[in-house]
Amino acid sequence: MVTAGVVNGKTEIQLTPRDFKGLVDPDWCPGCGDFGVLNALQRTCAELGLRPHEILTVSGIGCSSNLPGYFNSYGMHTLHGRSLAVATGAKLANHDLTVFVTGGDGDGYGIGGNHFAHSARRNIDLTYVVMNNQIYGLTTGQISPTSSLGMSTKSTPHGSVEAPVNPITTAIMNGATYVARGYSGDVRHLTELIKQGVRHNGFSLIDVFSPCVTFNLDNTHPFFKDRVKKLEDEEHDPSDWKTACEKAMMWGDTIYTGLFFQKESVSLVEAEPVLAKDGPLAHRPLGLSEEQAQRIIQRMM
Repeated sequence: MVTAGVVNGKTEIQLTPRDFKGLVDPDWCPGCGDFGVLNALQRTCAELGLRPHEILTVSGIGCSSNLPGYFNSYGMHTLHGRSLAVATGAKLANHDLTVFVTGGDGDGYGIGGNHFAHSARRNIDLTYVVMNNQIYGLTTGQISPTSSLGMSTKSTPHGSVEAPVNPITTAIMNGATYVARGYSGDVRHLTELIKQGVRHNGFSLIDVFSPCVTFNLDNTHPFFKDRVKKLEDEEHDPSDWKTACEKAMMWGDTIYTGLFFQKESVSLVEAEPVLAKDGPLAHRPLGLSEEQAQRIIQRMM
């Protein structure tokens, strides 16, 4: 519900998480971890004082990639693995926008792995929220890039023989300047991690354990609740990339969540002279006459 208050003599609109609810209700399976991620994203925007028209949410393909349809902002449902490429173009065209990219582990770390690496390297100012359920859910249960070694799925009935991708160490080694991991069953903690990622100037990854209750019966809510431990409780130093990688590789009775790594740096928009001056490209004069613009449009029709 929208509320209004008066601050310094001016009326200020205050939004709540419900104001970021989309017109379409989620069709995820009951108990899916993605509900928690959507809740955290809505809370993030309300608590940061963002407005729907100031936000763009971009996704690829998969169960989790349906999120833009359930979230009240500008949104794009793009191609499998290509969400970061599309989001980069949008951010460079209008860097005033707060840009979220949402998707799953298959979309982001599998077919989209190349874009993941280079988006981190370029330090584009995006907040990338990956719902990591360690399986392909939309296609009913095949191995994904983050599936555990030995995991039995429809595509690996005798157990996976492939070592899983580690998104945290991958992001750090490729140059990401904000790298965190959350758990969808702890919405309050996840909200704080996403908020910090939005505030951070540069590429922000929030990898989220988001259990698939239908097709992944190994990495369940009870599995994570018994194991997740917050880095903040151990006073972890997020400027220490080596310790961050060591803790990210732990996978046993203790699995860490929280902010693994962060460093201050110059974002791509600030580093690119054409973008750093004169404001967003989308707000600048076109540089063509009306006649030239119409000729180009006619050739494209």
